[in-house]
Order: sequence, then structure tokens, then C-alpha cells
Amino acid sequence: MPAPVIMVLGTASSVGKSVLVAALCRIAQRRGLRVAPFKAQNMSNNAAVTADGGEIGRSTAVQAAAARILPTVTMNPILIKPEGQCRSQIIVEGRPWQSLAAIDYWQQKEQLWEVVTRNLDALRNDYDLVVAEGAGSPVELNLKPRDIVNARVAIYAQARTLLVGDIDAGGIFAQLLGTLMLLEPAERALVVGLLVNRFRGDPALFADGVRMLEARAGLPVLGVVPWLHDLGLAEEDGVALERGVTPRNDGLTLAVLRLPALANFDDFDPLAREPGVNLRYIERPEQLDGAAAVILPGTKHTLAARAWLRERGFDAALRTFSGALVGICGGYQLLGERISDPEGSEGVGGDAPGLGLLPVSTIFSANKRTVQVHGSACTPWATGAPLEGYEIHMGRTQVTGGAPVAIVTTRDAQASHTADGCHIAEGRIWGCYLHGIFANSAFRQGWLASLGWQPSAAPPAPDPYERLADAVEAAVDVERVLGKQILLIAPSLCHPERSEGSLVVTKRDASLRSA
Repeated sequence: MPAPVIMVLGTASSVGKSVLVAALCRIAQRRGLRVAPFKAQNMSNNAAVTADGGEIGRSTAVQAAAARILPTVTMNPILIKPEGQCRSQIIVEGRPWQSLAAIDYWQQKEQLWEVVTRNLDALRNDYDLVVAEGAGSPVELNLKPRDIVNARVAIYAQARTLLVGDIDAGGIFAQLLGTLMLLEPAERALVVGLLVNRFRGDPALFADGVRMLEARAGLPVLGVVPWLHDLGLAEEDGVALERGVTPRNDGLTLAVLRLPALANFDDFDPLAREPGVNLRYIERPEQLDGAAAVILPGTKHTLAARAWLRERGFDAALRTFSGALVGICGGYQLLGERISDPEGSEGVGGDAPGLGLLPVSTIFSANKRTVQVHGSACTPWATGAPLEGYEIHMGRTQVTGGAPVAIVTTRDAQASHTADGCHIAEGRIWGCYLHGIFANSAFRQGWLASLGWQPSAAPPAPDPYERLADAVEAAVDVERVLGKQILLIAPSLCHPERSEGSLVVTKRDASLRSA
């Protein structure tokens, strides 16, 4: 019998669906269920690479980690990566499929429904429970006829459906009640309850609000989830940056350029979590003041980012900047001498001089590299330190000087001995293709120390997945969220460890303390 599905729908984009799915995955896993996340279609330039080289949304990889399983393309079969000029690269089952204008993709969606159902069916056959996530709002009436990610998935799976609203954004009653009103009767019948997300303050102050919602909706409010600060989980998309973080004036300041079509900005979350580090996303040269380093991040459209740098006046500002200069993936390409896209692999194509700060040149091709890699650092601050991460790029970069940042010893599970990246000026200027490089503690802390940062003696941060699950479990009626059918298939309280690929899943009796 196929596994049951819990569907998490939101009243809009960025109401916290992704984080709540991660929480439910960890909560179900702690109850002994073998659980997997699912998102039929995602739109994000924040991507992850699976063990077999497939590309999926970063949020799905986070949810898989919450479930203590390895991510696979089955969990996010369609990924849309915006390229600019109203075009996107469409990733289907982990591989580039086509680059399409929005209207052309719209006409292909019915064809992709079979991809969605095939992968959802596969997950339901392999796991005890699937927690599925919608995208945006399920009641965008002009888009609904070809929607393949929201209510249509819930109907197909006959999923226990939760509707989430963001009270911090305001208008929680209109969000939840308006969405319910616009759902079709068969869709609304699947909704088992409402979740109020991102509440600040004492939830007792919203007790009247809960009663009003329940009276008007005819559905229970299954939880009022608090605003959770600094979870340490990768964000779904750039909306998180738009909310902003109040910059501190103390400690070491690092500036990240907020390039157009910004990609994989979660590369820098480990830096932001270090005590005494102030990470800022900037858009103007005058914001470089006080920064010890500038980071050029990945971008889905390197030539467009090059034009943006020139138009904003960053060319001169970066060439005279006295601190460290770093480029990751697209940022590495931008630091080089030339960028060429003769086939239009990242949009309309073209050719442009780079910033000329590293002795490298890049040519794009249609052959996209998406691999997990392991290796060791070759930089002055972390020579020999182990590295792991992943590559997602279409450019091939020729290095004509300097020294490598890393030696890759394993690429796509195959032995290798290749250099990646380039550093010059005793490591002051460097770049490489390795996403996730700052998640490697010795490399990250060594680089920060080279900038004058002093490590803190503060205790390590708690496991973010456990912290998230604890907070949501305390705020939500988990038994009513999961339902009797799902609770009945949970294993007994005593169960052995079992291997999940390279991970070991430990079922712990203590995790049932609040069941």
C-alpha cells in the first residue's frame, strides 16, 4: 500500500512552508517513521547536488537532512532556475531539460505532470510517510488550471493537508480564510487544520484569534508556531535576504555582493554563524566601507552580473579595495580576465572582459557539471585541510597563473587529482568552483583568522534540526497533524539503528517524550 502523504500548503510564497516541512520530517523520523520530503516543482537558484550528480532545490536537501536520509532527485523532480530576460533553465529529474521563456514553460506543464506523479509514487513505495510541500499560493486563479505542485498533488495523493499562514506579514485572517474560500470543495475537504506561523510574543495573546479562525474556517488551528531566530538552516530563496538582518557594528565585517540572479547564497551561512563575524549583502560600492573582505557569490547569469558590476561602479571599487577578494563559482568567473558564452548557455550569450583580478578565463558550454567533490586545501591559511562540497556550473575555466585553492581527490565518487580555483597575492585574492567550501571548519576559520578574526570559546550551537523540531513540537498538536493512520504505522518504541546510505538513522525512545 502506498505511504500516506501530508501536504503543507501556504497562503503565499515565503510563509515558512519549507521550514515546517523540515520540522515535520524530523518529528516523524524521531517517532520511528521512515519519512521523505517531496516538492513537485521548485523555483530557486539555491540548489544542491545529490550523490549521483542530480540537481535539486536546496530546501529539499535540508528537509532530507532533517529526515536523516540522503537527498535524491525523486524528492524534487522539477527545478526552475531563473536566468533573466523572463527565461529559466528547467531541471527535470536532476538534469537540464530545456531553457524556456515563462510562457513556453507554461505550455509544457501538463507534459510534466507525469514526471511529478511518477516520482511521488516512487517515494510512497519506498518510505513510510511523505511530507509534501506546495509552492506559492494554491489559489492563484489564473495559474491554477495548470498547477502541478499544490492542490493537484494533494488531490492525487489524497493527502492530509495543512494550510500555513504567516502572521508576521500581517493579515492572517484574510490569508487563511481567503485561501480556504477559493479552494475547490474537493481540495478544501482535504484540509485537516490551519497553522499560524512566525508569531512573535506570547501566543496566549492570540487565543481570541485562534477561536475566531476556527469559528469562521470550521477547522482547528493545530498550532501557533513562534518566530524562530537564527535557525542555521539554508533559506529557500532570496526573499530571506530582502527581510534583512540588522547589521552589527562590532566584529569582522564581510561584504557579499548581491548580484542579479544570485545563486547558492547559503554558501555563506557558516560565516554568518561564527561569533564576531558580521555578514552584509550589499548593492553599492560605498557599502564596502569597513569590510575586511568582499565575496562575489554564484549567479545564474554571469554576463548579466558582469554588466551589473560595471553599471554600479564596482569595477574601480574592487580594483582598489585593500581587503580580501573572494569569488565562488560565478563570482570566481567574474574575478577573471574574460568571460565568453558563445552558445548562449546562460541566456543570450556574449563575451566580456572580467574584472581582471585573477589570471583565469572562462568559456561556457551546454555541458553542465553537477557533482559532489572531496579534496584538500592548498591555501596559505589551511594547507592540507580536508574539503568537501559540490559543483554546479556550465563554464570551463582556464588558469594561467597563481596557485590552486584546492586539489580535488574525488569527483562524482570517482578518484581524481585535479586542481580547482586560483589564489594570488599570498591568498588575498582567490576563487574556486567549490560550493559549500565555507562549511569546512578548518578552512573557514583559518581564512577568517587570516583576516584578523579571533575564534570564540562559546559552546557549539545546538543541532538546528533538533532545535527546530523541539520548537514546532511544543507549539503544534502533532498527533492531529499526523493523524491516526500515520501514528498506527509508527514502529514500536524499541527499534534498532538502520543505515540510510552513508547515514545512520537512530530511533530514540527519548524523542517520544512529547508524543
